[in-house]
Amino acid sequence: MDRKKLVLLLGALIVAIGTALAARSMFAGASAPHAAAAIAPEPTGPKVLVAQRALPVGTIITADAVAYQAWPKEMVQDAYFIDGEADMNTLLGTVVRHPITAGEPVTQGSLVAPGDRGFLAAALGPGMRAVTVPVSAKTGVGGFVFPGDRVDMVLTQTVKGGGESQPLKASETILKNIRVLATDQSTESEHTPDGKTVVRAFRTVTLEVTPKIAEKVAVAQTIGTLSLSLRSIADNQTDLEKAIAAGEVNIPEGASKAQEESILRAAMSKPRDGASSFVTGGDVSRFQRRSIPPINATPQSAPVLAMGPAGGGSPAAVRIGPVVRVTRGKNTVAVPVGK
Repeated sequence: MDRKKLVLLLGALIVAIGTALAARSMFAGASAPHAAAAIAPEPTGPKVLVAQRALPVGTIITADAVAYQAWPKEMVQDAYFIDGEADMNTLLGTVVRHPITAGEPVTQGSLVAPGDRGFLAAALGPGMRAVTVPVSAKTGVGGFVFPGDRVDMVLTQTVKGGGESQPLKASETILKNIRVLATDQSTESEHTPDGKTVVRAFRTVTLEVTPKIAEKVAVAQTIGTLSLSLRSIADNQTDLEKAIAAGEVNIPEGASKAQEESILRAAMSKPRDGASSFVTGGDVSRFQRRSIPPINATPQSAPVLAMGPAGGGSPAAVRIGPVVRVTRGKNTVAVPVGK
């Protein structure tokens, strides 16, 4: 190839490269502009009270259940609780009369305050009953039980046996996961100016139970002493997991998230009165009994005597000890069981 052709070839190559770079630069500059994401303006209206989570009927309002949130001014209604006009402290301890979804404004008609007509009935769940039991500082967890807490109920009693033997001391947990509705006649917790909860003594506790459990509580009060045992919040989740594993909680296929939450919430709040755990005096002290004292058929203070010959044929009394009377047909025979 001669020199002239080589120069022309190199020139064509340079022109092609320059054209390609120019075209690339032109296409890059003409690319479509990016659309900026539209940011919705925050409401500039007053702050109204809204539910922080779903609040079913009977929920006792606590500080973490509701909060103030900005709301469009044109959508504010007279029934809303508005920040600066409503006192949050007066709403604590009230009960939800109508169900409220998460994020929904709380209206004045959806809450019922203590002392209002129908307050306790609104606090009860469907099919539940309210019972009141007497407590003291010792049996009421020293006043550290507040409305909305969950407790277990413990029955302590003395079981008498036969004769003069030592009675049996026993204590058993007869009920579990019972919701506290009120202490004395108060359904809200008292707070100091710095926000701390005031612990106070109370003489009665009102509990939410099923009709069957209400009957058991009434009988238990006549048997012995009732005590309350405060439950941990984590216990409900643990018990729920056990119930799901055992197949006691059935969630139908195709259930929505709201339906699933409703089923799980109902299972967690359900009081239980199944098999009870117990402790006897022998489990605490070696000097106490572990079982009920036996009841003797014949008192030892009146032993049975049998007549028999003595020496010259005169009858003599012979002690044969406790006996068991066995009846066969019309005949009854006293059979000795010891000496």
